Amino acid sequence: MPAAFARETTRIDSDWRFKSGEHVGADQPAFDDHDWAALSIPHNWGWEDAQQGKNYYRGPGWYRRDLNLGQPKPGKRSFIRFEAAGSIADVYLNGKLLGQHRGAFGAFCFELTKGLSASGTNLLAVRVCNETNRDVAPLTGDFCVFGGLYRPVHLIETAEQNFAPTDHASPGVAWLQSSVTEKAAVLDVTAQISNPSKRTNGLMLTARVLDAGGRLVAHAEAKFNAPCNATAPFALRVEVLQPHLWNGLKNPYLYRAVVELSTKEGVVLDSVEQPLGLRFYKVDPALGFFLNGQPYHLHGVNRHQDLQDKGWAITEADMDEDLRLIKEMGCTAVRCAHYQHSDYFYSLCDRAGILVWAEIPQVDRIDASEPFAEISRNQLLDLIRQNVNHPSIFTWSLFNEIRANTPDPHRLLQDLKVTANGEDPTRPTIAATCTDAWPQMNKIPDLLGWNIYPGWYADWGPISDFGPKLAQYRDDSRHGGVCISEYGAGGNVLQHEEHPKQPKNDGQWHPEEYESIFHETAWPQLKSQPWIWGTFIWTFADFTSFWRHEGGIKGRNTKGLITYDRKVRKDAFYYYKANWSDDPMVYLTSRRFTERTNAVTEVKAYSNASQVQLFVNGASQGFCKNDGNSVFVWKGVKLLSGENRIEAKAEPGGKPLRDECVWTLKQ
Repeated sequence: MPAAFARETTRIDSDWRFKSGEHVGADQPAFDDHDWAALSIPHNWGWEDAQQGKNYYRGPGWYRRDLNLGQPKPGKRSFIRFEAAGSIADVYLNGKLLGQHRGAFGAFCFELTKGLSASGTNLLAVRVCNETNRDVAPLTGDFCVFGGLYRPVHLIETAEQNFAPTDHASPGVAWLQSSVTEKAAVLDVTAQISNPSKRTNGLMLTARVLDAGGRLVAHAEAKFNAPCNATAPFALRVEVLQPHLWNGLKNPYLYRAVVELSTKEGVVLDSVEQPLGLRFYKVDPALGFFLNGQPYHLHGVNRHQDLQDKGWAITEADMDEDLRLIKEMGCTAVRCAHYQHSDYFYSLCDRAGILVWAEIPQVDRIDASEPFAEISRNQLLDLIRQNVNHPSIFTWSLFNEIRANTPDPHRLLQDLKVTANGEDPTRPTIAATCTDAWPQMNKIPDLLGWNIYPGWYADWGPISDFGPKLAQYRDDSRHGGVCISEYGAGGNVLQHEEHPKQPKNDGQWHPEEYESIFHETAWPQLKSQPWIWGTFIWTFADFTSFWRHEGGIKGRNTKGLITYDRKVRKDAFYYYKANWSDDPMVYLTSRRFTERTNAVTEVKAYSNASQVQLFVNGASQGFCKNDGNSVFVWKGVKLLSGENRIEAKAEPGGKPLRDECVWTLKQ
């Protein structure tokens, strides 16, 4: 079909000017910003101090940029879309306020059209403030809220009638998978049609599903009249017969879903294309998680979006690296804690077959005010409407660790559940709890996760309590099955000890070896209970928490399986790789414990082989068989004075593999 003004989207990353602090008049075109810093988006502040364990700046900062779009064209509309801003953003065009967005993690979009200068030269100004505000979640939390335009910014140009970009900055199109089986998938498509004209327009709405090769497999269309000067929803139903299912890691098959808005004469006004993964799933309270009718255990990690020396201003390449590491470990799921993550990261999970727990920043406590409740609902609507078409997302989370020292949260959380179920009846709600002080609160979401820390925090008890504690959480959920949404222990790759005891969680000694022992003890107990339908390690990588000073590192939560800079995979990472990944592997632990003082020691390896052979200085120490936990231990190994070459050999799947390291015995 011929197109009038096809939708065009352009990233405007470069040529921004920035200055920290408050600057009266910075919204006006005539304001003098010659001494402001020139920079590109993404950009954020606060991480420089926070990652050194210092209190970081929480306040305003200003961005300015020229928008030279040429003279406005009749019948064309322009929008500016920010993927996120931390955490309250006021957006001005040529000195006039376009609008405000409150919340650090969702995208937001404003229309530019009526405010554009006839000269074609425009000034865009954005005031961003990450100061703590009592009506914007999170109010507290064990992570930082950095300030700035830390995700990309897009200029969108469309025809006069379009799929509304300003509907919570959504695509304007939602594909709800109302019924999916191996025989057929019934898809209810809702398009938010914006018509700013003073006349009712006769239009055509078309939805098409194409397979991975571009072949049309299903379509539907309908003529309708768009009301004047309004945005209204219009619906189509599409049925795909014998669907090729999106099947997690096994086969993350994606169709192409295309929705077009056109005139009755066939002129295309707007078009939105997105990947479409068809799947069905359920949680059985006794037997666990099922994907497309088959048992499919969810095991993975919690992920924060920050990175050493960048804070939140991470790039697509940084997210690619995170996803590669998550896949390497063999994860089937990731919990995107504790807020809405980048659309790009969700898209990576779509393509990889990683199931996603998506979350809003309702963390630790709430405020009892109506503004807080309203903004919380808007954060949930941002999350759902912007991301409803991602097949990887299987649940919408309502809160994390709401504690008994907060105002009563029951009314707010119940309202959020109703909102989520109404917006998307195809996905369950979930929450992560750490208390049974309010048992009814834990039964509000459809599903429930528990954050538990036996073996780390003293009030949770020793690691020996890990297994016995699990059973007590089973009946706290609405339907009798739970997941473990957080568990973990600290580990510093520069600290080492043979046979370590449980360290103090807030102490300065977090040996890498204890983190490994913790996970070797926890995972077998978690995987043995089928009613624990999912497990999420806290956490994927070390991250900044400015108030912490523990494990020998200021400003750091050391529970990651990978270091903050993503350069070192800790021993515990390889423990899970041995248990979760099908890729053949063998790995010697304590490899960074290079200087030894005990001539007789223990050597440990992780592997998914049936047996591993150990060599020390070329001499065989014998074979060790897999104990069912992928842990291989040789006791009483003798080291020589000076350098000792430690080597492990295995043949998982018949493929010869080896790993080695060098330890130096000092006597």
